[in-house]
Amino acid sequence: MGLDGINAAYSVTYEIDRKCGTDYFERFKKWLAYIQEENLMVVGAMTDPKGDRSKGPAEQVDPDQYLRIVERRDDGLVIRGAKLHMTGGVNSHEILIMPTTAMDEKSKDYAVVCAIPADAPGVTMIFGRQANDDRKDNRERIDSGNPVFGGVGGEAVIAFEDVFVPRERVFMDGKTEFTNALVYRFAAHHRANYGGCKTGLIDVLTGAVTYLTQIQGTAGASHVRDKVTEMIHLGETLYSSSIACAAEGWPTPSGAYMVDTMLANVGKHNATRFHFEVARLAADLAGGFLATLPSEYDLNSEDTGHLVKKYFSGVAGIPTEERIKIGRLIESMIGGTALVESMHGAGSPQAQRVMIFREGDLDKKVKLAKTLAGIAPERNRKGA
Repeated sequence: MGLDGINAAYSVTYEIDRKCGTDYFERFKKWLAYIQEENLMVVGAMTDPKGDRSKGPAEQVDPDQYLRIVERRDDGLVIRGAKLHMTGGVNSHEILIMPTTAMDEKSKDYAVVCAIPADAPGVTMIFGRQANDDRKDNRERIDSGNPVFGGVGGEAVIAFEDVFVPRERVFMDGKTEFTNALVYRFAAHHRANYGGCKTGLIDVLTGAVTYLTQIQGTAGASHVRDKVTEMIHLGETLYSSSIACAAEGWPTPSGAYMVDTMLANVGKHNATRFHFEVARLAADLAGGFLATLPSEYDLNSEDTGHLVKKYFSGVAGIPTEERIKIGRLIESMIGGTALVESMHGAGSPQAQRVMIFREGDLDKKVKLAKTLAGIAPERNRKGA
């Protein structure tokens, strides 16, 4: 998310400066050079709580439901509010704050782009819980996967309680006319990334299921091979959208490239479907033991361990522990956070459908059809 925010803010701050004579772009470049030189991780903070979703930022009963400027000083700003669902929040050094929606003049205090250290005074992070993460709390290492990489994205609520932002870290203040472009570009870059991100998950899940079928002695069955083929097909189809929207990208006036937004939205919309279908196929191939596996304590118990090892075994020569480990990995990848994130991360499916319809160039498509059918182009139905 940090990279997507950087891409969006880079081009938009350049365009603000060109029109308004501000120095936001130069400030942003200095901050960007700093995080690159120091090799810092950035979380892109865009999603506000939103409160009553039938009302805009300035119309909320609680004005803090959208992050806002509460004080303007000569040396900087003071901000208050929160950002939700911040993937990588607890793993990041810096927070890049952006507005979550296009805004009008009455929402000027909400039109802010700035960066602060993750440990700045007034910043509080509340860590999000994951499905079955209590097993990790209980030190059941068999459920943890690779402890070096972990099993969560560090999602958190980030609250900002009157946080001071130095002037040099403010990259937009009150420029409501540019909020639409900023949100639009961030969303497109973020959706473009899903083709790579979710393909990586699908690759791991496909590999896990393949190995499990080998352990269980079913890998050679034609229906198993067919379902694994479909998992591969869906993953590579999703990946192709990500490659395509990058290849069809175009340079903004700042020199930074913008992805093809139609293909980016198509790719993200595919992620809301394909990941779920791959998860369904994985559950199908894995079998019901995913839902009934004993705990690691039972596996290692003097009283029950020999029974677990005996009755959860597969083909000869592969330890039962490996079947349990791979089963737990599949369980983690097809339930809870992973699928919800594929559905709602970078915008819920309807957000992509709105953009796909808006950018579908239906007039051109109608013209092509009329030309082939021999219909005069000016013959349009009233109201069509």
